[in-house]
Amino acid sequence: MMPNEIDLGSDPDVPKVFHIRIKGHLGQQWAGWFDGLTIVLEEDGNTLLSGPVIDQSALHGILKKIRDLGMPLLAVNQVEPKHVEMKISTNSIKPKRSKRRKK
Repeated sequence: MMPNEIDLGSDPDVPKVFHIRIKGHLGQQWAGWFDGLTIVLEEDGNTLLSGPVIDQSALHGILKKIRDLGMPLLAVNQVEPKHVEMKISTNSIKPKRSKRRKK
């Protein structure tokens, strides 16, 4: 196996954790459609979907949903489970408050 290849077959009973980055912001109304994945809207205008994926079939199902939304896929990476929370907290953005001008 090459260094940049992912071994998805090491333990079929343990879900793998993925970061899936898509171009553009995905509305929160789609959260239920991506069951079990966390949706993070990044500052650069992209969306990070992250979380456990049970198997290859489930991964392809997620990718099909992204395709059906017409959103360009930027990256799919398997990550170590311990890195997920840290990655989400460093890339998440907080909603901006609107500033009103005083007249």
